[in-house]
Amino acid sequence: MATIPPADLYSPSVQISIYRDRRKPLSTILPPLIFGTATFNHQYNSDPFALDTTGLVSDALTHGIRAFDTSPYYGPSETLLGAALDTPFVRTTFPRSSYFILTKVGRIGEAEFDYSPQWVQQSIARSLERLHTDYLDVVYCHDVEFVTPQEVLGAVKELRRIRDEEGKVRYVGISGYPIDILGSLSEMILHETGEPLDIVMSYANFTIQNESLAGPGGVDRLRKAGVDVVPNASPLGMGLLRRQGVPVGAMGDFHPASRELRQAVRDASSFCDQHGEKLEVIAIRYALETWLSAGASVGSRGDPASGVPWKQESNEEVGGAKLGVSVIGVSRAPELEKTMLVWRSILDGLEGGRETAILAGRWSRAYEWAQNRKRAVQILAEGVQEVLGKWVGYTWESPPPGFVNKRGNAGGGEGGNGNAKDKQATKVKVEELDAPWPTPAASPEPMPFVDESKEEKIIPLR
Repeated sequence: MATIPPADLYSPSVQISIYRDRRKPLSTILPPLIFGTATFNHQYNSDPFALDTTGLVSDALTHGIRAFDTSPYYGPSETLLGAALDTPFVRTTFPRSSYFILTKVGRIGEAEFDYSPQWVQQSIARSLERLHTDYLDVVYCHDVEFVTPQEVLGAVKELRRIRDEEGKVRYVGISGYPIDILGSLSEMILHETGEPLDIVMSYANFTIQNESLAGPGGVDRLRKAGVDVVPNASPLGMGLLRRQGVPVGAMGDFHPASRELRQAVRDASSFCDQHGEKLEVIAIRYALETWLSAGASVGSRGDPASGVPWKQESNEEVGGAKLGVSVIGVSRAPELEKTMLVWRSILDGLEGGRETAILAGRWSRAYEWAQNRKRAVQILAEGVQEVLGKWVGYTWESPPPGFVNKRGNAGGGEGGNGNAKDKQATKVKVEELDAPWPTPAASPEPMPFVDESKEEKIIPLR
């Protein structure tokens, strides 16, 4: 075996080669709880700049969360997350190697997609700058159902080229809503390239209302296509499964749910009220807890968030099994605190939970309480599903009927059918789409946010 001269040891090409040889399966290292930052956006909040995003990210890290999901499509999300991760406190307390950053490429606007290699390169460069990092742990092709399969294939190949030649990307995947499209694209990519996707994220497809991701067309099909990890995002169905209904931010009512479905959810919320519970609490615990096992075959053995300040916990301490990966999102500190309490209780109910609680100095009967709570949530979840009736398992169309990509197929990946003139038109400079995201005129300067409202909200992430 050839030796590497000491002078060449730290050259970029050698470092990339060493990294590629040591690349571990994502399912051995990705944490099972990911903090999604789609809420750092005008879609979920009227003014995301008024949120204490720095405090939220710091609190998440101190509670053991070690993965953050974002996207250029989420308005100022990448910028806000990057600023929060670049504070002196985070830089000195949590090395970059201690947490994961997951972002996306391809989706630019509500009806604007560009999967061309040129745009993928520019998008990656911009994300690295916004997030103050030299590499991205995971990059998804964002909302793949809106473009052609050949465009997706071209973007995946370009991301893998960046991974192998530049080392700026470590794992490559796709994300979207329709499960059948995610499955067919995963199969196509494996067939065409001989390499399976590292990760495929679906959203709003494993909730108290719709569990289709756990069906044979979901995790089983994706696993057979060689997909390593399948995170479940939006356990509250993009905010649908809440007492106060879907969140309406500065961009208005974006949710595709019909009036009839929303009414059924209100009826289910009233059912929970009658039993002294909130719909969103039952829904989020049911989804997080059930997905740990339902998504285990495409889950991960990464260290879970302990939910306890300044307490890091290993996978072995909660039984050592693969756990289904979930993405959750919050906007304010009380939401994060409540979510972490729920997550801690879920972990206490896993195998070895009793011993873990005792060793950590927590209540000796935490395991027993967690098991009883699990049964109570299961009973109410079944009641909610009875109220929802015909809407259980329902999915909406994505893309919606009549959708047209404003960029067409011109700059797409391999197989694009645009002409040379159209392709040239897609080469938009990053600066043209990277103007500062202004706060509304009446908004304060970014500063720690104090929520004086007593109303508790839990908003899911995509």
